[in-house]
Parts: sequence; C-alpha cells; structure tokens
Amino acid sequence: MLRNDTTWAPRLALAAMALLWLPNVALAQSWPPKLVRIIVPFGPGSSPDIVGRVLADSLQARHPGSSFVIENKPGASGNIGTDAIAKSAPDGGTVGISLGGPLAINTLLFAKLPYDPDKDIAPITLLTQLPSVLAVPTSLGVSTVAEFLAKVKAEKAGLAYGSIGAGTLSQLCMEAIAQKAGASMVHIPYPSSPAATTALIRGDVQVACLPAIGVTPQLATGTVKLLAVSTAQRSAFLPDVPTLKESGIDVQSDAWNGLVGPGGLSQDVIAKINAEVVQSLAEPAVIEKLKVQLITPVPSTPDELRKKMADEKALWADVIKAANIRIE
Repeated sequence: MLRNDTTWAPRLALAAMALLWLPNVALAQSWPPKLVRIIVPFGPGSSPDIVGRVLADSLQARHPGSSFVIENKPGASGNIGTDAIAKSAPDGGTVGISLGGPLAINTLLFAKLPYDPDKDIAPITLLTQLPSVLAVPTSLGVSTVAEFLAKVKAEKAGLAYGSIGAGTLSQLCMEAIAQKAGASMVHIPYPSSPAATTALIRGDVQVACLPAIGVTPQLATGTVKLLAVSTAQRSAFLPDVPTLKESGIDVQSDAWNGLVGPGGLSQDVIAKINAEVVQSLAEPAVIEKLKVQLITPVPSTPDELRKKMADEKALWADVIKAANIRIE
C-alpha cells in the first residue's frame, strides 16, 4: 500500500541534486580525466606554448592513462584563447596557460572583452617567470642606462623603440621608462620577439625591452648590448646585468605565466590540479628544460595568482592612461 508521505518529493529533489555533484567529486579524486585540453592563447614557440608543452610532457609521464593536448588559439592579444578557456566546461577537462595581458592588462586596453577575468577565470597557480631586458644596438654607443637616458633626452625627434605589439609588456615597459625620464620615444610594433630583435640589430629601432631569451643569443655576435633587466631583482641567468631600479630608473616589468581554468571550476578540482602542477614544476627535468629558455618555475596558490592579476592591473593603469594606449 502506498504511504501518504508528503516528504518524498523534497527528498527526491535533494537526492537528484547530490547526483549532479557526483561527477565533480569523482573528478576531484581522480584528476586528470582521460583527456585534458591545455589551451594556449598564443602561437607555437611562444613562452606560454613552451611552458605548456613542458608541463604536458611531465603530466603525461605521470599519468599514462590520460592524454594532454596543447591547443594554440592565438589572436587579439591573447583574448581569443583566454575567452575559450573561460567558456569551456568547468569539469577539469580544460585548463589554459595565460599571462598578465589577457588576465589583467587587457581590461585597461580594450573597450570591451568577451570575458571578465575576475568572474569567468579560475586561477589555479602561477607557473613561471622570465626576465625581460633593456637592449640597444651596439652601434648606438651607450653602455649604461644613464648614458641611454642622456641620449634619449638629447634626441629632439625621439628615439624609436621596438615592441612585440601594442599593449604588450615590451611597450608598457618602454613607455614607463620614457615617462620616468621625462622624455618621449617613437613606438614601432613588431609581430614577434624575433622580428623586434632583428630590427634592433639592424638599427631600425634604437632600443627595446624584450624577453631575454629573444636577445641573449645575439650577444656573441656583438651586435646588441644589454643595459638592464626589468625584474625587481637581478636574474640568476644574467647576474652581471643590473636592474632598471639599480640603474636609476624605478620601473619594474615582470613577465609571467599562470595556469587558469573556467570560472565555474570547483575548489576541489582546482586544489587537485594545483597539486599535480606544483609537483611537475619541482621535477629536475622540468626545471632544466625551462632553464634553457631562461624561464624559472614560480608555483603558487590560487589566491596568490589572483593577487598577481590584480597587482598587474594596478601596476600599469597609470602608464596606460598617461600614454593613452588603447586597442580597438
């Protein structure tokens, strides 16, 4: 005989809700799933791509039953790929490697983004840091930042500086230097670090702030000279090169990569992925592969990555406003 129990409906609803959570609970316990997509919002050979492939190899070796696939989705200063991360299913099957531009700075450069980094992106961990260098062609005839600044101020027409694109750290760093020095320079953007380095060697531009790995191979040729690193402390890879601040110009530019997921990713899954990736970044083989590219692992908590994103936006807001940098 059927009992007249009016509590069965709420109980059934609660049971159904519990079942909906089971996949995430199981995933948190067994991550990675069979297939993990690692979206890189930049092209093959870029720093995020290099980091992604090294990370994928490490995770693959520890989890042979899963597949880790790199998907390059470049375009719109990293916004296209980062939007793909934001709009992916929050089930742990898709993560992405992005950086300060699309995760923070682009909110200041673009009138509108297709995603909100604060809501649609889940920070997982910082991954790596790489130094940028202030470089000049040897033919410019300067050996220090002080000598370079004197030349900038003396040049009425303004020296030309190269960058790897409008709104990139390479442009923002040079604009910050110009603002601190009370001088003006002419910006000439290039599509990549190799192209900007080539322009530097040829003397098409007189200075650039570029990823160190893009410039250091040219030191042996004697065509370029490093004046400073843009990081807060001297780089272990370039211990004899002073920082910008040591050289009398208080500018800091910190190039970094972070691992992120879609905003709806559960805390359990985030914690599991974080633990796996931190383990990979501590492996001697991973450290050595990154070292070749002058890249240093800097794993963190999700909250530390979230703070890094906020700090990056605060760091460049005034520079962007003063230089009137906008990307349409």
